[in-house]
Amino acid sequence: MKRISGAVFSSSGETIPLIDIGPSFSDDASAKEAVAADIGKACREIGFFQITNHGISSQARQGVMEQARRFFHDLPQAKKDALHIKYSKLMRGYEPSGVSNVNPDDWKGQDGEGKETKEAYNWGYEPGLDATGGDGNYVELDLEPYPKGANVWPSDEDLPGLFDAIRQYHSEVLTLARHLAGLFALSLDLPESHFDKMMTHPGTIARLLYYPPQKPKKATAQDEEIGLGAHTDYECFTLLFSSETPGLEVLSPNPDENGRPKWISAPAHQDCFTVNIADFFERWTNGLYKSTVRVRLGRRQYTVHRVVNRSPDKERYSVPFFFSINYDEMVSTLPTCISEDNPSRFNDIQAGPYTLERLRATLKDAADEYHKK
Repeated sequence: MKRISGAVFSSSGETIPLIDIGPSFSDDASAKEAVAADIGKACREIGFFQITNHGISSQARQGVMEQARRFFHDLPQAKKDALHIKYSKLMRGYEPSGVSNVNPDDWKGQDGEGKETKEAYNWGYEPGLDATGGDGNYVELDLEPYPKGANVWPSDEDLPGLFDAIRQYHSEVLTLARHLAGLFALSLDLPESHFDKMMTHPGTIARLLYYPPQKPKKATAQDEEIGLGAHTDYECFTLLFSSETPGLEVLSPNPDENGRPKWISAPAHQDCFTVNIADFFERWTNGLYKSTVRVRLGRRQYTVHRVVNRSPDKERYSVPFFFSINYDEMVSTLPTCISEDNPSRFNDIQAGPYTLERLRATLKDAADEYHKK
């Protein structure tokens, strides 16, 4: 992988835009607009880009990556099992491999093959993780008032310092996400503050993810071992930080010469964050910004990204941060993206219930119901 003229080149020769957002933190309006224009171009063409000079401290980045390693390797299995997501109606806590598949189709016809190999630890917004302290009106995915204890944390006795490291990381990335929302607004010729009123107590879900080295492909397997299946994200956008072991693969808008899906391997750099558009922005922009780049092969529909740790001996860790608006807000197509010749393609949805429904569909029992429809 190499950086050339504002793009990161993959082994396939295709690019994921690399954007220096440093100038957007100045008071220079033209500098902000130039960064926003680069973001808008990336969102229209592929829905993915990487950012540098983002303002997230090395202490926060290194700290959260060390906590990922500690959680999955230092915490005894019995302690992890006590935090299992089956005890949480909001899917918070420890998620062993094989519990969920982000693409419900991946459950179909499985008999021990093809399950996602990732392990995860999930948490969500709470006022103490927000540098602003929130506005006191936070509601959860199910629109219930913030329930103290919704997140389940390992005890400080078991993993001293984990909560403090996650709090610093979450707070810094949430601040960056609010800044990016302003740049997204500018990219759509809206006032920079357009989304501010929707982000006073924003839904944010984050995960520590562990991907073991890939096992050799078995002759009986229908496909290669998948860390995380092909999917789109649900909210506004995702900020991904990862270790230097590659794994993220982005679907190219262009199929290969045989009409088959072509995947771009995203570089893994510790100084960069990868940003991808999620479903809310596709709905807001009436499909102008891409959360779904689909290529159909037979009966299978491939979506925008997946994770495959192709290394035979290196582990991969990542920390995706899924940024939403307030869960009690509605997502409605922006008036500037609708015309008489281009009416809205999307119904209005409420942020929290939509996200919760999508999350529940990743579980095995819910996927079985999904395939009965």
